Amino acid sequence: MSPRKGNRGSASGPEAPASSVDRGDLDRPLAEVLGASSAKTFEKHLGLVTIGQLLEHFPRRLVPRGELTSFSELRLDEHATLVAEVLRVSTRRMRSRSGSITEVVITDRSSDSGPDLLAESTGATMTLSFFNAWTASRDLTSGTHALFSGKVSQYRGELTMANPHYAPLDPEDDVDAADALDSAGRPVPVYPAVAKLTSDRIAQAVQLCLAAVDWSTVPDPLPLEVAREHRYSDLASAYQAIHRPADEQDWHRAKARFRHTEALVLQAALLRRRQAVAQRRAPELTGAEGVLQEGFARRLGFELTASQQEVGQQIAADLGQVHPMNRLLQGDVGSGKTVVALRAMLQAVDSGAQAALLAPTEVLAAQHHASIVRALGPLGAAGTLEGDPQGTRVVLLTGSMPAAARKQALLEIVTGEAGIVIGTHALLSETVQFLRLGLVVVDEQHRFGVQQRDRLRETGADEVPHLLVMTATPIPRTVAMTVFGDLDVSVLEGLPAGRQPIDTHVVGLLEHPAWERRIMARAAEEIAAGRQVYMVAPKIGADDEVPPFSLAGSAADEKAAEAMVSTTWLELLVQRAPELEQARVAVLHGRLDAAQKAETMEAFAAGEIDLLICTTVVEVGVDVPNATLMVIVDADRFGISQLHQLRGRIGRGAHRSTCLLVTRRDPEHPSRERIAAVAATTDGFELAQADLAQRREGDILGDAQSGGRSTLRLLRAVDDAGVIERARREAQAVLTADPGLEQHPQLLAAIRAALDEDTEKYLERG
Repeated sequence: MSPRKGNRGSASGPEAPASSVDRGDLDRPLAEVLGASSAKTFEKHLGLVTIGQLLEHFPRRLVPRGELTSFSELRLDEHATLVAEVLRVSTRRMRSRSGSITEVVITDRSSDSGPDLLAESTGATMTLSFFNAWTASRDLTSGTHALFSGKVSQYRGELTMANPHYAPLDPEDDVDAADALDSAGRPVPVYPAVAKLTSDRIAQAVQLCLAAVDWSTVPDPLPLEVAREHRYSDLASAYQAIHRPADEQDWHRAKARFRHTEALVLQAALLRRRQAVAQRRAPELTGAEGVLQEGFARRLGFELTASQQEVGQQIAADLGQVHPMNRLLQGDVGSGKTVVALRAMLQAVDSGAQAALLAPTEVLAAQHHASIVRALGPLGAAGTLEGDPQGTRVVLLTGSMPAAARKQALLEIVTGEAGIVIGTHALLSETVQFLRLGLVVVDEQHRFGVQQRDRLRETGADEVPHLLVMTATPIPRTVAMTVFGDLDVSVLEGLPAGRQPIDTHVVGLLEHPAWERRIMARAAEEIAAGRQVYMVAPKIGADDEVPPFSLAGSAADEKAAEAMVSTTWLELLVQRAPELEQARVAVLHGRLDAAQKAETMEAFAAGEIDLLICTTVVEVGVDVPNATLMVIVDADRFGISQLHQLRGRIGRGAHRSTCLLVTRRDPEHPSRERIAAVAATTDGFELAQADLAQRREGDILGDAQSGGRSTLRLLRAVDDAGVIERARREAQAVLTADPGLEQHPQLLAAIRAALDEDTEKYLERG
């Protein structure tokens, strides 16, 4: 683990300083074993600094020696490591430029039973190209089994690799990699690798570190009673088996032990968080008078769904307790979370407290403010001529507000005149002081860092505000239990009455270039019918950008197809489309100043703009019921969750809506699977499962949401539901018998070691 600073608390009281967490030899720097130069490479390219971090960089798969990698598993444009057999090698001078090219033909089937021609007839072949690499023809001879690592590309319709790294695996070859992998019958571990650190080089480093560890110094975080019950080997044997297994069964058994340990450490940390929450005090918000709640109920122009009523009752009960609510409110796009949250905020104000809604963007904050003011009417305008004297004030606070307006907002917040405060990061400023903050609602919580999310709860008062976290990204049950195991989870199901289904279609311009004109025609048809249109681009364009005119034309041009479509490009296309000559068009993106963004969004919401060209600035929260067509250009550049969120901006009114996922990628490109999944269903939970199947869960204990950095090494929240549930029961049993973990110091040390300072704050504050 990387060095950490400062003293940290825990869920059950003060902890030792982070520096006191001792994992024995696993804390030794890699430089002590690998040397300074190699250690620097591992730190730069994989972020690994200590022996423990490298030994926990587990192999992603195992290849039994003699068993080759099927080429059907390869994906275009991805970095891959494969084991293959060399069929033949040839070297020739290049005609178009100086130098030589060595072509190595490999197969994914063994030719032990016959000649090369038989191998080619029973297995796929691939030609690898090495430029000016004479050593390849020397090292790679016919019949050699070798490890190849590189980026999968395409040449003349066939998969290939250019200048891949290679390491012969045959025992008789005098190659360091083969020696390091100990090829005497052991399977070959294949590690997550990068160009500068290939799988075989990682394997060499791992073997050196395994030999350097004094295992008597390393604490085992898995409680002895759990290890015995599941008949797991000791920790040293588990590390050996996962990196140097005698066979595949040996490897899977070691993986099961580490997976179980991960789950237990995580669940113990989350349960300790629950223990701490139960000991803190919060304002008792019973909403006894109920003036605002009753007034709002009368103003509602629709019936709440059964799910909204049920979840509302759960939240109301939580707010009436003297311990802080820590609840996650999740629901699919358009499920009506904001109404549920508003009812909770009104309960807080009816109880004499204030409620704050924290939004990630000024556009979303302004939308929330406008919709809440509209929903409350006179109830939200107390102190004005039109206001209800029994009502409250709804105040907006953003960073771009004029000084006078900001000063007035701050005054209304500190005096308590403002019962509901809506804002962006500006709410987190030291200058913002509440009279009595009782409830914090965080919208799209993944958009905030740990300290940002929790700043509003650090009031300095004896009471801790209740917390309601909202997310429109559906989370499968096992993921919610893993990520938010310290929170109570409420799920809104179904859509409010009046919402229309959304038709979604993949528009492949490479196969159907004529469809580009149809896109413009569809937009014109919606506008002619009095509706509005979104066109989304994956990036903001430069003012002086001169993009290719045609989307469809660029699809056929490999270089042009790689360039992402920008808002500038889209604006030019729309301007030149005769069908849209009379359309009122505007552009919205993050580089515009706050006033421009707010003005544009307000104009679109008011129906003064027909077609809005934008980026993902409209991804969440934007509510324009009259918008019925969403065109997402270069949809392959977005993730499943993003596409689902963007699609959720339409279908919010009484008219049927359509979403077009436009792509210039080849039908065989892996991204086409992703957008096809979005087109196949509007069920957010089903899409969340598909999303998790394609990427890692992210850093579930910290801020990172994508798969690039993950606290989880082997555990997968969806696939390992049984392991997680079993580990939660075991962690509960351990903590019931030993709340402070005095009898389980190794487990306590593992929790400390796994959580950096920000992560631990995340668990402490929820």
